Amino acid sequence: MILYGASGHCKVIIDCLKSQNEIITAIIDDDIKKDSFYGFKVLHSTERIEKNDRLIISIGDNRIRKNIAERLDCIFGTAINIKSIVGATVKIGEGTVIMHNAVIQADTVLGKHVIINTSASVDHDCLIEDYVHISPKVALCGAVEVGEGTHIGAGAVVIPGKKIGKWCIVGAGSVVIKDIPDYAVVVGNPGRIIKSFNPFADKNEK
Repeated sequence: MILYGASGHCKVIIDCLKSQNEIITAIIDDDIKKDSFYGFKVLHSTERIEKNDRLIISIGDNRIRKNIAERLDCIFGTAINIKSIVGATVKIGEGTVIMHNAVIQADTVLGKHVIINTSASVDHDCLIEDYVHISPKVALCGAVEVGEGTHIGAGAVVIPGKKIGKWCIVGAGSVVIKDIPDYAVVVGNPGRIIKSFNPFADKNEK
């Protein structure tokens, strides 16, 4: 497996892959100042990536992960720590990583390049779309939907059946008790929208 992104997030993915007895063949990073990382030599060119190579984007930023995924032509692998609990009917998209002690319950669907971080809990029938990051100790109750690119901060709670739009930010410790529209930034208990932010909006737009 090749990892793209030499960061703290990469360290955790390395541990996940080792728990699966997966061999890491290379780490790539765009920062030319990084020569070695976590015992591995760091490469600085994606030209060595071939179509049949298996790769995980080991970067926590959802927008960057999406940009990289859309320009690479390879096979995206997955990393699932053996200390996680994943239901037999869970569907997992390419490039997705599931960290230590995470729990994913029955009939949940995880999209592509999703991060389910340490000790997060995702209950039955949830739908987690592409490029979402579920932070440590988040609790998503049953039948929650999370739109593309949304980041749910550490320790946040979402009650059953709620829908969170795409590219939202839910602050750490927030409690979501109603649906959240696209691009919303939510904080507090109960969660309230404090602003709207579209990371893909034209910089010249007001």
